[in-house]
Amino acid sequence: MEEYSMNALSYNTERAQLHIQEYGRNVQNMINFAKQIESREERNLAARAIIDVMGQLNPHLRDVEDYTHKLWTHMYIMSNFEIDVDSPYEIPEPETLSERPKIMKYPRNSSKYGHFGYYAERMIKETVTVEDQEEKDYLTELLANLLKKNYLTFHTQNVENSAITSHLRELSKGQLKLKDISLLKPTNTILKTVGVTPKKPMKKHKSKKRRK
Repeated sequence: MEEYSMNALSYNTERAQLHIQEYGRNVQNMINFAKQIESREERNLAARAIIDVMGQLNPHLRDVEDYTHKLWTHMYIMSNFEIDVDSPYEIPEPETLSERPKIMKYPRNSSKYGHFGYYAERMIKETVTVEDQEEKDYLTELLANLLKKNYLTFHTQNVENSAITSHLRELSKGQLKLKDISLLKPTNTILKTVGVTPKKPMKKHKSKKRRK
């Protein structure tokens, strides 16, 4: 009793460091106690009870695939891999958990015009190779509107349709030409689709003449 009182009154900085803080010190103490149980049968019962408590304290883990396996792994980590119980899963090796994940290669794709995007320019190159003229004209219309949409997403201001068609010809090396410039959607319509409210022009207020 005296030992418990001294422990309760001690500062956290004086206690052993928690391996996984999300479970709290009480769960850590339960695991420490379970390690010392001599009877294997009772130790197994204690371990399963601790797993239930850990699951109740962290219900968000239920959304994780095979969350029960994750709870058992956490219990082994918190016990310094010293608890000897019959786990329903393979006992993890400390070395495998300390391994750093491999660095993933980040794709470095360059585009001539950043506001149009790499994939838009790639689609232009693919469309150039289309042989069916009707399909090619349809794809050209879609690409022209895509370029305008991508431009307005970054700049959120008006852009001349002639500038979009000029960039389309440039990026396709003169192979794609929009037959009718009216096929480009209005700027206000595109801005609404990307969640930007077009700015209304400010009204000019006429200055009132003061009466003498």
